[in-house]
Amino acid sequence: MAESGAVMDIKSVPEAIEWQARHAEEGGAPGTARVIRGLLALEDSQAATARRIFGWQGLTLKDAMPLRINGGLHNLVLTGEDTRLGAVYAALTTDQAAVDALVRELVETYDALLLPWLDGPPQTNEAGRSASLMAGLLWLAERVPSRFEMLELGSSAGINTMMERYFFDLGGVKVGPETSPMWIVPEWKGNAPPATSPQIVAIRGCDIAPVDLSDPEAAVRLKSYVWPEAIARMGRIDAAVELASETPPDVVKMDAAGFVAEALARPQDEGVTRVLFHSIVWQYIPDDQQQAIRDAMRAAAESATEDEPLAWVSLETNRKTFRHELHVTYWPGGEEPALLACAHPHGAWVEWLYD
Repeated sequence: MAESGAVMDIKSVPEAIEWQARHAEEGGAPGTARVIRGLLALEDSQAATARRIFGWQGLTLKDAMPLRINGGLHNLVLTGEDTRLGAVYAALTTDQAAVDALVRELVETYDALLLPWLDGPPQTNEAGRSASLMAGLLWLAERVPSRFEMLELGSSAGINTMMERYFFDLGGVKVGPETSPMWIVPEWKGNAPPATSPQIVAIRGCDIAPVDLSDPEAAVRLKSYVWPEAIARMGRIDAAVELASETPPDVVKMDAAGFVAEALARPQDEGVTRVLFHSIVWQYIPDDQQQAIRDAMRAAAESATEDEPLAWVSLETNRKTFRHELHVTYWPGGEEPALLACAHPHGAWVEWLYD
């Protein structure tokens, strides 16, 4: 799907809501699209949630504002507080005027409950994205030592910091324990990635507001950000909760720039490749922190050696094409990012591009 680079810079609230609704439709979530579009019916509402939505300060889509409140509305259904939107998600109610009226009623009835959902971006911690990340490691393992120390930015609940415990089938290349409750088997397009044997020897992450998967309420909050039509995604959160109950993910409460500075300052084991990685999170990192991370990685790259290499693996949105692209850079050796793949934002498919 091609979009202009200006799409994430939309400031008009109605325009952003309509864009997000259309994006949900194109993503196979028509019920969610109707609920998001129903936010337009709030423009003259005096509810505090409505006033905050239509008085939004900032870049509405870059801030994922429509998805913030959409998570709160879905949470009403998941917690049983009010299940009426369930009929919309199940396509039993399809009349947009009826949905508009229901969304307005819910926001005005549960105003105090919904308002805090606007305080922070959605934490769409998605295990399916690890398909691209693991494919990047398969490619890297042909070029650097295949023992990896992994460092994740924006880990949320740490679901992707457990990827060494997942089973992957990536275009016929199988990695990980087949006994895992988490199977990641995306539709694969293009050539298969290299059939190497990456070994994750350490993996940890950071988040400014980590989610504790052992807390049932926190797990439901994660599910709230998932479009209810995406049943497989719900199942992956359940599998992640099961794995976290065995060994919790290692996620520290820390901002991204501070985490990178601290991690790069640690001694690095010989024969281990240190890898910074992240997926669909870069847009939420403040500009000054983004620059600090680039500077820190550039400085660390200058001292990288064949025995102590450094790599950067990212699955992020190309703001010019709106494709979600997998880029990998490594030092010494690969000074420019290699575009390896593009992928569905939730991991349903991966298209391998590297020849």
